Amino acid sequence: MAPRKTSRKAQKKVGKVMHEYKHGQLKSGGRKKVKNRKQAIAIALSEARRSGAKVAPKKGAKKSASKKKASSRKQSSSKKSTSKRKSTKKSSRKS
Repeated sequence: MAPRKTSRKAQKKVGKVMHEYKHGQLKSGGRKKVKNRKQAIAIALSEARRSGAKVAPKKGAKKSASKKKASSRKQSSSKKSTSKRKSTKKSSRKS
């Protein structure tokens, strides 16, 4: 049997939030009602994480961390001095 990715505590929290969503009581930021199911799931998982429940990591979390490291390496190795150009405008005289 595969190990459980989310704890029972997290599943309860998600169930509670989805119940609120189904009944039109779930709000985003305390203002607008949530109308998108995916947004409701995201809110439920973030609340479960905040409460300390074991929840699977966010999708793409590993990719973004590796990209961040790679981009910082590129910036540090390829720092070039940039010279500022002075722009000279030719004034046109009307005679």
